[in-house]
Amino acid sequence: MVLFSLAGYVATRNLHGGGAGPSGPGCEVVASGGRGEPARYAFTPEQAVNAATITAVGTARGLPERAVTIALATALQESSLRNIRYGDRDSLGLFQQRPSQGWGTPKEIMDPAYSAGQFYDHLVKVPDYTELPLTVAAQEVQRSGFPDAYAKHEPDAALMASALTGRSAATLTCSGRPAPDAQAGPDAVRAALTRDFGTEVLGTAAAEVAGDGAASRGESGSRDRAARVSAASGSPSSAAGRTVTVPVAEPGARQRGWQFAHWAVANASSLAIERVSYAGREWTAGQASWGDATAGSAGAHGSPGAGQVRIVTSR
Repeated sequence: MVLFSLAGYVATRNLHGGGAGPSGPGCEVVASGGRGEPARYAFTPEQAVNAATITAVGTARGLPERAVTIALATALQESSLRNIRYGDRDSLGLFQQRPSQGWGTPKEIMDPAYSAGQFYDHLVKVPDYTELPLTVAAQEVQRSGFPDAYAKHEPDAALMASALTGRSAATLTCSGRPAPDAQAGPDAVRAALTRDFGTEVLGTAAAEVAGDGAASRGESGSRDRAARVSAASGSPSSAAGRTVTVPVAEPGARQRGWQFAHWAVANASSLAIERVSYAGREWTAGQASWGDATAGSAGAHGSPGAGQVRIVTSR
């Protein structure tokens, strides 16, 4: 009976720790440059949203891309980048963190931004973690019963990290229709940006109205922040009111801009985003590649340059 139970547990871990992409519509990262067939990784819109959040939380803390790669590989193994409500004993969420082991309350752990922050809090305490093999660094945090399992996810995690940190431009695309429960509209986009990147991401006005709710990462908190940001920005109900502009103010911050752009594409299904434009390039819902932005397709204000990312929702 013990052997049978162990075999079942291993099978469950492998099922939820695999990195295989979906067979139907979804998201894909395609490596640019190099010789031969480009590296690809396909995954679902749900996985894309969680990967984008994990990445945003890491970069908002000023952590290097290697930290993001370690976190993504860990979440791929632990939950297949799905925010699951079950696991071994009382394990929960993206990283299968246990309330009984001091990782937080069940509600906190089920918040992807919180659980990612907890993972990074522990990772940065590992001496020289950026120089360690990924498996070793991840195991120092997770204390898993299967410490070698993280290694198989490193190539896919590195590919995702390169795109979601913005180092690789125009390499992430998503297809398919918005989810039935999509939090549609520019207010939902602003709330999600604030949740993942922090209160300053949209500028001073948004930061002031969202700052007092930054500690709250739950769904209701996001809706409350969305309403406050909307009131401050005075979003109109016209077509122009469906556009969210994310400033990329720092000189030479092109990578940051591509992180915002890829974040928006990753969240397209959950936030009903139909178009993302940045640095003369544009992604449109359902398209498998980034095209050249034109004044006609990018909206009344033309194609944005490297100083802003433009996100247009479907309603």
